[in-house]
Amino acid sequence: MARRGLLIILSSPSGAGKSTLARRLMAWDPALSFSVSATTRAPRAGEEEGREYFFRTHDAFRAMVDAGQMLEHAEVFGQLYGSPIAPVEAAISSGRDVLFDVDWQGGQQIRTSLLGKHTLSIFILPPSIHELERRLRSRGQDSDEVIAARMRKSRDEISHWPEYDYVLVNDDLDETEDRLKTIVTAERLRISQQPALSDTVRRLNHEFEERQ
Repeated sequence: MARRGLLIILSSPSGAGKSTLARRLMAWDPALSFSVSATTRAPRAGEEEGREYFFRTHDAFRAMVDAGQMLEHAEVFGQLYGSPIAPVEAAISSGRDVLFDVDWQGGQQIRTSLLGKHTLSIFILPPSIHELERRLRSRGQDSDEVIAARMRKSRDEISHWPEYDYVLVNDDLDETEDRLKTIVTAERLRISQQPALSDTVRRLNHEFEERQ
């Protein structure tokens, strides 16, 4: 195996652009695997089981947590979200990166898990609170009450920015995308992600010995 896969964590307050950036990152490198989360919320229009989410009842979700089948899980606005661990382990063991679109709670659990040393965590900030609210309203998906709740929650979410490896201010989507690609490209070359390096160094040392 040339390298191990990364667990790439993207977090942000709702509306800052992490989901759009995640889609662009997937388009840039189709070999990336997107971690499909399980959730207890109802499907939205156009969403399909196993594509956007695995839709589960609260009881079924709790059973997965109790059985140790979740890499991370959290409650957000009364609904449960979590990442099944088995497909993640299989992907990174075969050298494929896995992308996580999660909140700070999920990111924290992943970073402190047994797979934590293979994580790359990136927090996305909005350029302003006014722009954050504008983006939420432009979606046309949520009521005024839900938007107000998301705005209240965003202050707490933003306070967790120092916990991440990188922080990007999404003031220009294309520029932020370019910076994100640069980070991923560099982090794939970390020593911890290249298990074959030790064999390469042993081979080089053997060649030195043969020259003596």
